[in-house]
Amino acid sequence: MQDLALIASELQLLNSRLRRRLREQATAGDFTPSQINVLLYLEREVTATVTDLAQAEGVRTQSMGATVAALLAAGMVQGRPDPDDRRRTLLSLTDACRSKLEHGRVVRQHWLVRAIHSQLSQSEQDQLAAAVQLLKRLVEYEA
Repeated sequence: MQDLALIASELQLLNSRLRRRLREQATAGDFTPSQINVLLYLEREVTATVTDLAQAEGVRTQSMGATVAALLAAGMVQGRPDPDDRRRTLLSLTDACRSKLEHGRVVRQHWLVRAIHSQLSQSEQDQLAAAVQLLKRLVEYEA
């Protein structure tokens, strides 16, 4: 019988290493993890206020304000008055930011496709495809 704790530990380590390798291929620029989280949140939610972002990240509004200010200065985020409450500002991604995020995804996917193709035999690629399905089941598990 396999040591499930060892498998779980190795899976976590591999996940971290794969994420690091993918980040090396195409980064979102010189952004901090907090800034990247904001960009990904805005990509998913389309618009948000600084307060929304602070709540989502579990930080103070003032801290999030500094994060957003850096993204505004970098041209990655834009603000406009909330039509329902002119005192609030709705933040969204700029077109340049959306292009940058998409380009990064394409570059990372191309690297991974090349790595799979060059490092794994057809039989191993089939095993990887089966393992991906198993990993999907693990991710969907609700304790």
